[in-house]
Amino acid sequence: MKTLYLECNMGAAGDMLMAALLELHGKPDEFIKKLNSVGIPDVVVAATQSIKCGITGTHIKVTINGKEESTDHDHEHHHHDHNTYHDIEHRIGHLNVSDNVKKNTLAVYKLIAEAESNAHGVELNQIHFHEVGEMDAIADIVGVCMLIEELAPDNILASAVNTGSGSVRCSHGVLPVPAPATAFILKNVPIYNDQIKGELCTPTGAALLKHFVKDFCPMPVMSVSKVGYGMGKKDFEKANCVRAFLGNSTDEKEEVTELVCNIDDMTSENLAFAQKLLLEEGALDVWIVPVVMKKSRAGFCFHCLCGNEIKEKMITLIFKHTSTLGIRHNICRRYTLHREENDVQTKFGTVRVKTASGFDVRKSKPEYEDIAKIAKENGLSIEDVLKEMY
Repeated sequence: MKTLYLECNMGAAGDMLMAALLELHGKPDEFIKKLNSVGIPDVVVAATQSIKCGITGTHIKVTINGKEESTDHDHEHHHHDHNTYHDIEHRIGHLNVSDNVKKNTLAVYKLIAEAESNAHGVELNQIHFHEVGEMDAIADIVGVCMLIEELAPDNILASAVNTGSGSVRCSHGVLPVPAPATAFILKNVPIYNDQIKGELCTPTGAALLKHFVKDFCPMPVMSVSKVGYGMGKKDFEKANCVRAFLGNSTDEKEEVTELVCNIDDMTSENLAFAQKLLLEEGALDVWIVPVVMKKSRAGFCFHCLCGNEIKEKMITLIFKHTSTLGIRHNICRRYTLHREENDVQTKFGTVRVKTASGFDVRKSKPEYEDIAKIAKENGLSIEDVLKEMY
């Protein structure tokens, strides 16, 4: 599986993430030219070489009307030269980028806006973003979204995030690190600080990680093809960079539990009830196989596949809702494709399409329930609907 792993030992900011991903791109100069042509007003993005603690990497410089934003803190907003969240939505919607990049950019910026709304106790539509900081953040977010689209990883993982420590000054005064907006975005994300003084993770960096990263975990076993270094602006005792690894995961095995029992004294209705209940309670799959048991009795082999963490719960439910007196327990290793679901606009309206990818395979399939509903409403067969869709 093509995997992107982000090492955030010195936190993350939008420009650092973009720089790290840019080093993974086969044609960085062409990409920067493309980014500068998407229509972000008065913005010019440039990539320059940067050295931190003897390590060479890339630094992204964003200028607005020829001037670089003077602060790392893209979470400031003021009561002059500002835009509302809806202004930003409008601006992003008119960029010359793919619909997928627009969708991801809006989702990331909404995380930032919701965090600011929570931090300041005001409604989302009352947040006013400083125009220069807003353009800087949009450039970083759009750049990262475009790079991820072009790199097309099947899976995105990241380390725990170093937030930094101490305090940071912004327009509202001195705030603790991580800043309230950053802390809000990073809920349910593993974070830490190793006593480095300063803001290592910004709201933009936090929002990009929260949106794209599937799991925050130690680096998996990978065959790495490229490594990128995205350098921050400040200097610390440690190299101030985000490191990005692109390659193929060599171990995509997942351990699951299979619970099995034989039953010859239950009705089909009661078995169906038990099957439905287990699926509703979190089983990965439940299936029932007709078998001939001892004394030539017709019966059923009842199988439940579940995550190891809910094994005891499933065992209890099987004993409660079936007549079995014993359950066999098997530990299975399985290989899975990375799955995602997207809404696709068709002549019949919105249809959910499931996509599975990995192991050099990619396959898509529309959601059956959506196709069946369209077929029924339009008096068509399912085959006719599928032909008309494509």
